[in-house]
Amino acid sequence: MREIGAGLARHEDLHVETALQIQMLRALPERITVLFMASDPGTNKLALDEEARSIGEKLRASEYRDAVNFQTRWAVRPMDILQAINELHPTIVHFSGHGTSADALVLQDDHGRPKHVSKEGIVSAIAFGSESVKLVFFNTCFSFNQARSSVEKIDAAIGMNREIGDEGARVFSSQFYSSIGFGYSIPKAFEQAKSALMMEDLSQSDIPELHLKEGLSDEDLTLVRPLAKSKNRNSRA
Repeated sequence: MREIGAGLARHEDLHVETALQIQMLRALPERITVLFMASDPGTNKLALDEEARSIGEKLRASEYRDAVNFQTRWAVRPMDILQAINELHPTIVHFSGHGTSADALVLQDDHGRPKHVSKEGIVSAIAFGSESVKLVFFNTCFSFNQARSSVEKIDAAIGMNREIGDEGARVFSSQFYSSIGFGYSIPKAFEQAKSALMMEDLSQSDIPELHLKEGLSDEDLTLVRPLAKSKNRNSRA
């Protein structure tokens, strides 16, 4: 009888835990917005349009594609950041372009010239722009300090600890968003993206870094609700 009682108690604990997980998943928004912001001033041009195209294709091929709204902004200037965040209330803010070893993000000014924006300025804009932001993704060189500072205010951030090649950055980011679109948590999506980068170029696989706010569970770091499946593709509804 004691064994039966213990078994029933364990079953009840599992039932409660499962119910809590389902409740957390149901609390997720029906749709998230990914804000992709690109800036590429100067002569060292990157294929940022190819990165955006690849991310869009991967998201459209994912299981929960209808749950992700992918928005792009181009030739980004400093004042564009808060404007876009206020307009879209994104869940993910993504920067693609150039970064410097002095922890600056390279945007552009009103004349199309490079404009170096400090780590403190970028982190402040993200942290106080909108409570909706859960992740900031710096797909720029030397952005690990920006990512590390960001998690003082938001749940998660991804940055690069040194220079990363154009193709490697594209492979990593497109696989990351594919995994998010399949309902995986940020840490699981990050690991899958690193695996994709390892297959593309093993020498760059240690460049991306994931920083997380302390005390968060895998459920806390899941952005797309698995219960929010797309409509049956064979249906005309």
